[in-house]
Amino acid sequence: MRPNAARDHHRMIAGRRALLLSLALGLVCASSPAGAQPAGKTYRIGWLAPGANPDNLGAFRAGLRALGYLEGQNVVLEPRYAEGRDEQLLAAATALSRSNLDVVVTDGSVATAAMKQAAPAAAVVFVSGDPVAMGLVSSLSRPGGAMTGFAIISTELNVKRLELLRETLPRATRLGILHEPRHRKSILPAIEAGARTLGFQLMRLEVRTAGNLEGAFAAAVKERVAAVVPVASALFHAEKQQLVSLAAKHHLPTVYENRAFVEAGGLMSYGPDVADVFRRAATHVDRILKGTRPADLPVEQPTKFELVINQRTARALGLTIPNALLLQADRVIE
Repeated sequence: MRPNAARDHHRMIAGRRALLLSLALGLVCASSPAGAQPAGKTYRIGWLAPGANPDNLGAFRAGLRALGYLEGQNVVLEPRYAEGRDEQLLAAATALSRSNLDVVVTDGSVATAAMKQAAPAAAVVFVSGDPVAMGLVSSLSRPGGAMTGFAIISTELNVKRLELLRETLPRATRLGILHEPRHRKSILPAIEAGARTLGFQLMRLEVRTAGNLEGAFAAAVKERVAAVVPVASALFHAEKQQLVSLAAKHHLPTVYENRAFVEAGGLMSYGPDVADVFRRAATHVDRILKGTRPADLPVEQPTKFELVINQRTARALGLTIPNALLLQADRVIE
């Protein structure tokens, strides 16, 4: 074979090999899930909450999977709980802060405040109440520092829940407001102002731990309240089954912060789609893992709100839900 012809032959073979390699790589990429993460890197994500809440953690996990993060392959989740005790929450936060984590996710205002106090080296993505009022971030649009996430600012939502009770119980005059000590100054004044406008007198039912819930409902019955409204709280959400059971036991209509309570047997709820919020929190985590600074990620707020009513529970309580409310409901459980 002539020298020039030999060179052309080798070039043709090399070109075919390159084409075949390119096609093979393309097939591998096409068979990988959308958003799949680079092989070989395993991210460690901490999770802090007052108590175990499978709903929220499950929604966050689903958000991670949709972005290509698979537990046991390229991500490890490390949950820590306080079992409803504030002093244990700081200890759990401190343990996470000393771990070699890439990001920490916090469920609720108390967990977020504990994580800030623990001063972790990792970035923090929170789902919390008003983070500006709590001093967690400088502003929603420019959080600054190492914390960002989602803010569920609940003042208007709490008043809306009172309005729902007014429509459902037009003759009621006395309500019980279930709350934690931290809500006394930050949340209760606005709720009490809204209650006065609607013609309600509020009785404060304060609880510090899950063990106080039974006594709070017993006090509500003793004071002859017509219904109970729990303030939005990670503790109450983690204890939703106990709350729903106590409300049924004491025959007390109760309006909750989101649909998980109603699906567990509660009367009604109005609030954000919390599962959607925790799925979206995974997107914040993804962006941080890919190099975005938390300070540059604006704090977002829920975009989906829903009214859910449980007609079976209403019948068990001897209540007739007004048709106007049923028509407004996003879901009615029959």
